[in-house]
This record gives sequence, C-alpha cells and structure tokens, in this order.
Amino acid sequence: MSRLRISMTLALAAMPLAAQVPYDHLLKTGQHPGNWVTYSGNYSAHRFSPLAELTPANVANLRVKWVYQLGGGSAFENSPIVVDGVMYVTESPSDVSALDVRTGRRLWHYQRVIPKDLKTIGFGRTNRGVAVLDDMVYVGTLDAHLVALDAKSGAVRWDAEVADYKVGHCITGAPLALKDRIITGISGGEAGIRGFLDAYDAKTGKRLWRFWTVPGPGEPGHETWTEDSWKTGGAPTWVTGSYDPDLNVLYWGVGNPGPDWNDDSRPGLNLYSCSLLALDAGTGKLRWYFQFTPHDTHDWDATEIPVLYEATIRGEQRKVVAMANRNAFFYVLDRGTGEFLAGAPYAKQTWARGLDDSGRPLTIPGLEPSETGTLVWPSLQGATNWFSPSYSPILKTFFVPVREMGAYYFKSEAKYEPGTLFAGGGERTRPADENYGAVRALDATNGKMKWEFRLQSPSWSGVLATAGGLVFGGSAEGNFYALDAQTGKPLWDIQTGGAIAANPVGFLIDGKQHVAIAAGHSLFVFGL
Repeated sequence: MSRLRISMTLALAAMPLAAQVPYDHLLKTGQHPGNWVTYSGNYSAHRFSPLAELTPANVANLRVKWVYQLGGGSAFENSPIVVDGVMYVTESPSDVSALDVRTGRRLWHYQRVIPKDLKTIGFGRTNRGVAVLDDMVYVGTLDAHLVALDAKSGAVRWDAEVADYKVGHCITGAPLALKDRIITGISGGEAGIRGFLDAYDAKTGKRLWRFWTVPGPGEPGHETWTEDSWKTGGAPTWVTGSYDPDLNVLYWGVGNPGPDWNDDSRPGLNLYSCSLLALDAGTGKLRWYFQFTPHDTHDWDATEIPVLYEATIRGEQRKVVAMANRNAFFYVLDRGTGEFLAGAPYAKQTWARGLDDSGRPLTIPGLEPSETGTLVWPSLQGATNWFSPSYSPILKTFFVPVREMGAYYFKSEAKYEPGTLFAGGGERTRPADENYGAVRALDATNGKMKWEFRLQSPSWSGVLATAGGLVFGGSAEGNFYALDAQTGKPLWDIQTGGAIAANPVGFLIDGKQHVAIAAGHSLFVFGL
C-alpha cells in the first residue's frame, strides 16, 4: 500500500463518525449520558447533565479546551447538539456546522442563502439550534423553511417551505424530532402573523398537520377575537417545546397577541396567546390549554420552556408540567389535564394581586399601557425569557435565570401593513443601575425560593444543572460560572470576552465530562 493511501486511510479513520440517532436514543437519553441529542437535553426539557465527574470539589480546575470562532456578526444563541464525537451548531443567519468535538475542527458547513428582502421584525437574525434523527440534521431558517441535511456531509436531503417570510414569518428556534416527524414553531408575532405549530414527515418533508394558535372561524376559541382581529393575532411559537412519549403529547408555549400594546381591536381573552398548549403529537389536536396571561397587553410571551417531572403536591404524586413564565409567576400544572396545582411569583411583579384557585391572575386595574407611560414590573422582556431553566431530579429543584426590571409601557396607534411592525406602542425601561439579574433555585412543587445568586445585570443566559451538584450559567458581562447546586455559592468563573446569550450543554469527550457555552461570537468548550 502506498504512503499516500496509508495517510488517507489513517485520516479517514481519525474522523468522527456521522450522527446516527435512532428514535430510541431520543427516548432513552439517560442510557447515553455522554451525548446531548435534543435542544433541552431530553424530551422532558430538564437541561440536566447526568454526568458527575465535575463536582464542587474540582470545578475550579476547569480549563478551555478549544474555541470555535463564528463568521457572522449576529448574536450567537445556539445550544449545540453532541452525538458520538460530532457537535452540530447553528450560526447566523441560518447556517449549520458540524464540528469535531475533540478539537473544534469544522467537518462540514451548510450555508443558507437568505433573501435580500427578508426582514426580522421584533427580533435579531439568530438561530438557536438543530434537531437530529437517524442520519439527518434538521434546521429552521429565517426565511421560514425547514431543511433536512445529511448528517455525514451536510447535503440537503429536503427543503420544505413553512410560511411566507415576506409578511414577517421566520424560524429562529430549534426543531423537535419525534419518532417519525419534526415539529417546528414560527416567529413573527410583532409583524401581525397568525401563529401556528407544524409537524413534518422526517423522511420526506411533507407537512402532516398544523395547529393554528389563533383560532379561525368555526374553531373553538374563535369567539375570543373580534371581527377580523384573528387574522393578525400573533401568538407565535418561537421556542422549542417538550414531549411526553407515554401520553404522546407535545407541550408548547405560545407568544403574545398582536398588536402587542394597543388592544383596542382585539377585546376578549385572545386564545391561544400567552398559553401552554398540550397537543396530540400524532394528529395536532388540542388536548388542553392553560392561558397564563389572558388578553395580554405587556408582551408577556408564554414561550418559556415547559419542564416535565413528577412531584408530590398536596400529598399526592403527580406527573406535572411546570413553567417559570415571563409574567413573573411560576406555575405547576397536571400534565394530563392542565389542572392548576400550584403557583407563586418568583420575581417582582406589580400587575396582579396573585393567582386564584384556578391559576387565573387577579389583575390590578389601571396598569394598561398608556400614552404617557405606565410603570409595571416585569418589563416586556419578562422576569425570564426564551433562555432555558434547568431541573435537577436529584435535588427536586427548578433553577431559573431571572431578570429584575420594571418598565414604562406606552400605547400608540396600531395599523396593520404586511411585513411591517404591528405593535401599537413600546416601553422605556428604568435606569440600568436599578436593574439586576439572578439565578434562583425554586422548590419544584410550589415555586418557593431556596437560594439566589445575584448578577450585576439581567442576563440572557440559560442554566445547566448536573448530577455532580453544579449549576452553570452566564452573564451579560461575559462571565461563565459554576454554582453549588445546593447553596448557590459561586465556585468558578471565567471571563469569555463576549456577552453570553445562550444555553450551556454537557457531554463526554473520550470519557471525560465537558461543558460548552456560546459567548460573544465564539463557542467555548471546557474540561478538566
């Protein structure tokens, strides 16, 4: 054999194998703890690493192993997927790269050509991640397509148009892969779209079902909209949901109604805006819904991550779904019925006296947006936002990044014009030195705070809890840090040089535990 052939053979042998992720691996992530195969780590959206090599005793020894630099200039909000030595990341605007997890070397790159007339209305040009299933990688794009890529080469296997980008539709969230279908939401609530959630055949890209989050004529809930307001009702589905395979139910959060702050044209509850939907994954039919903020006028999307776990509530073991909502309340609901089980504020809020026995807010009159401005907590960015919480099944604790901010809400004229901002107002936040951020550990049964780690300013970073007793998070100032999961005590941090607006993940490299975080325009991987 020639030296050239020997060199090529050795080089090919050294390359990581392409992802092969059967549905069984998505179901049983606990049997493959070294990988990170869904957006939130598992279908229950725990964003919890079962790896325990890193502990409070040794986390101070973490070091940077490699750094991957982005080519684009937009926010890097990606949550990587890691499968058997390959890491898949998305890059702005809608590109995908496969990286060697040992070195950060790029194996292939898919570049999406974005139309020159595309506008992102109310959000940045970003993408939060991919889904993987069998031998394919799936990504949603800013021009509202869902694309399937070959996991080995990055070649396009199919490309499905989800919606018309010219009127404001975009996809920024990671898809969710099920047994034979890919679920994707949609962005564009500030452009007056009519929101929906879609399912596509994983092999062919054929659309299997669509659930409209703003009911049309003849659909249940349509009576909660006036005249033609449903046509521009917003209610987008722009953050990845969770899934219960035993019930075959998807749990997906829904965003604000449109226009955001001027509600003159849309009296009523405005279903299913600001709600959690429980949908049959096979048919897309509604099982139940829970509306957190009826007739929202403060842009309090309910697109935060719904987290599934079991908890003892009122002396009874229950399968629940919990959400730390943007409106500053923490909710625990029965996963099968949507029954309200518990709720409490987890951050400062001034808009409600509390929740009644059904979980409905007891609103305080006179706090609607106005021409002169109305001061309310939280700000429109919420007490939390799209970035992920974490749940530790060991400590039975819910960890949530919190933004403590109030704002003056303004109301102005709202006139719908396709492809333009349809908001009807805005906000002015209070001075920066009066705001702060925090990571709060909540009792998963009732939302009561166990501890708090304060941050200098409100953060856009999610958190990652681990079986070793750690919680990882990031700050707007660029610090990536580790806390003691039981006490909140800071144990380690590093300055990355760029603001962190992403979610950490955990995985193995050659049998050793590592964590990764996107910061600024770079992806950092850390290990001992």
